[in-house]
Amino acid sequence: MRALQRLIQGRVLLFTICAAGIGGTFQFGYNLSIINAPTLHIQEFTNETWQARTGGPLLDHLVLLVWSLIVSLYPLGGLFGALLAGPLAITLGRKTSLLVNNIFVVAAAILFGFSRKAGSFEMIMLGRLLVGVSAGVSMSVQPMYLGESAPKELRGTVAMTSAIFTALGLVMGQVVGLRELLGGPQAWPLLLASCLVPGLLQLTSLPLLPESPRYLLIDRGDTEACLAALRRLRGTQDVAAELEELEEERSACQGRRAQRPWELFRDRALRRQVISIVVLGSAMELCGTDSVYAYASSVFRESGMAEEKVQYAIIGTGSCELLTAFVSSVVIERVGRRVLLIGGYCLMTCWGTIFTVALCLQSSFPWMPYLAMSCIFAFILSFGIGPAGVTGILSTELFDQTARPAAYVVCGVLMWTMLFLVGLGFPFLMEGLSHFLYIPFLCVCVCGAVYTGLFLPETKGKTFLEISKELHRLNFSRQAQSATWQGPEVIQSTEL
Repeated sequence: MRALQRLIQGRVLLFTICAAGIGGTFQFGYNLSIINAPTLHIQEFTNETWQARTGGPLLDHLVLLVWSLIVSLYPLGGLFGALLAGPLAITLGRKTSLLVNNIFVVAAAILFGFSRKAGSFEMIMLGRLLVGVSAGVSMSVQPMYLGESAPKELRGTVAMTSAIFTALGLVMGQVVGLRELLGGPQAWPLLLASCLVPGLLQLTSLPLLPESPRYLLIDRGDTEACLAALRRLRGTQDVAAELEELEEERSACQGRRAQRPWELFRDRALRRQVISIVVLGSAMELCGTDSVYAYASSVFRESGMAEEKVQYAIIGTGSCELLTAFVSSVVIERVGRRVLLIGGYCLMTCWGTIFTVALCLQSSFPWMPYLAMSCIFAFILSFGIGPAGVTGILSTELFDQTARPAAYVVCGVLMWTMLFLVGLGFPFLMEGLSHFLYIPFLCVCVCGAVYTGLFLPETKGKTFLEISKELHRLNFSRQAQSATWQGPEVIQSTEL
């Protein structure tokens, strides 16, 4: 509750979170979910367009190939965006990068909106690539911007809002894609082009808010601008203690340039940090959430739910993730990052095991489909309270100012590559393993929990400088054990 009171006091910080989120991770979740509703309509449009051009219909497997390209170009664009995010954040700053990023959204919305009149499914493909680039940039820059702008007491809560806006985007995309709204056969170009609305909201609101104080002081060396930004974000003139902390961090980074992504892998002082974001970032993408979402529709139908109500039940699954993201943002500064990650992965392993058993026995017992349906909601709740939000904080907290943009590039490239590969390989995995599809994902969840328990340090309530010192000690633990004397150098010849 104290954290919420602090957040309300700093109203500018609250507005900053909303302005960054609505055009940031909200867009990622929104564009990820709205493509599901018009699947059949876009496939029909592709076939009709080809027939109008050539006089003959497109073969079914080629229609499916074009649709697969439309879907997979989104994570491919995200990969390009993740590569752009680091250089943009360093050159333009965190806030300006988010604003410039909306160029891709505006261009994509125009392509989507006029694709039907132009009779071009290629415009849809290009638009999906562009919104993917936008999502790749915002998924990296937004948590960096918010994590650097928040006080240490609220850093976890503020950084978790990225997960809240992702889940909110998913739910809004599911709602807007209902057949009664923009999910009909005539309205799908408007549905795809509706990504313009959150982009315009960000373009009109974010310019009124301050840049990251850390970027202003450490990267640009502008103490006055940093002080002004701190006062606006905290809602008070008394920011001397925090400015002193930033000055210490600036001194620690003095004379060091921003690191490049490949340099992180060669720097021994960053070994544990890099391994952590690679292992836990991979675990989040490979933990099986996509498989649960993919099974949701069939499980709901097996339980006897009417076909027209399945789409509303799917909205319920997205709402579960949104609810737990809110809960996680409130409790993260109380229980810490490690507890949420370990607890989330352990619960996911538990529910995933029961889900697998229920799928195998759903034809033997009439109540098994209901158990499977309950497991879907429980699994998504477990994912939302831990891995979904906490994993995104790691790149902000584990790396210092010179390495942070490069860390987000590594994390972003990893995330989008995994998303692309999972999307590509998941249908074959589902066909090959059938009801036992979830077994590989269970192993990933166990590995995520074990790694967090053994190797990830707790960062709750610590400054960035304190976290850096602790990680340096862990990375050089052997040298630290052999060199315990901290006083003046002893001259060996006169030691006695």
